Amino acid sequence: MGILNPVDNKYNFQPDKDIPDLSGKVIIVTGGNNGIGKATVVALAKHNAGRIYLAARSKAKYDDAMASVREAAPGAKVEFLELDLASFASIKRAADQVIASNDRLDILINNAGVMALPPAQTVEGYEIQFGTNHMGHALLTKLLLPLLLKTAELSDVRIVNVTSTGYMLAPKGTFLPDQVRTSMSDFHTYVRYGQSKMANVLHGRELARRYPQILSTSVHPGRVATPLLDHMMTNHSFTTYFQKFFDALAGKLTPEMGACNTLWCSTWKREDVQNGGFYTPIGKLDAGEKRSQEVEMAKKLWDWQEEEFRQHGYA
Repeated sequence: MGILNPVDNKYNFQPDKDIPDLSGKVIIVTGGNNGIGKATVVALAKHNAGRIYLAARSKAKYDDAMASVREAAPGAKVEFLELDLASFASIKRAADQVIASNDRLDILINNAGVMALPPAQTVEGYEIQFGTNHMGHALLTKLLLPLLLKTAELSDVRIVNVTSTGYMLAPKGTFLPDQVRTSMSDFHTYVRYGQSKMANVLHGRELARRYPQILSTSVHPGRVATPLLDHMMTNHSFTTYFQKFFDALAGKLTPEMGACNTLWCSTWKREDVQNGGFYTPIGKLDAGEKRSQEVEMAKKLWDWQEEEFRQHGYA
């Protein structure tokens, strides 16, 4: 795929100009309190959405982000949605809140993520990166699907999974169901991260196959200057030096630039966006690595996660 050119913009997409009027639309952005997520909320807030949910783990994080939102779009309807993707109970409460308060849901942006964490597990016992980046979003999407499908009968509905070309670091076999219920401490943190990001791509493809009435995509934002890796930059490991070298070579994007690919897939003309597609910035359809195209692996992941959800009471 080569090194990302920060100005590579296939459609000359300019969010302020090209995002259409969003009047009446209901939108959710997970991890909307900082980085790419906040930049996504700010850009969407300028276009009259009926309601935007800024999903974050705490009200304090929402309040901090709202300073930027109000400065850009003083009258925007942006509400707090408490969401901890590492807890199924938190995800259920968030989904219930959205369903109880809305008769539609037009855009679901599964943006939140964690990266390069030490070995740990979510509340339900999944490896922390896979559990947060994939399982959390997969459950949120599952619980919101009835509302999304209802809306799709009348309007354009989209799901965007924010992934990364880091999916290429996924372990051999792509998805290791016998391992993800552990901390996977024998695997490098980047390998664990790669597995979670591969799952994001496969999830987007399977959503498109099962629910063609909804436009589902996965996007790579580029290497963006966000807080995601800040904790790594305080040590002197080989991984840290490698990341710094790559950043210098590729050129880090601002969060606003990094949000453009998400915004393009969320709002651009539907006929130009391929259902199930994986996109690199900005608006560039990418076949992706061979493993990310495996239909059987996408089905295997889906069937496995559905059984996991059933066992936790989310049939």
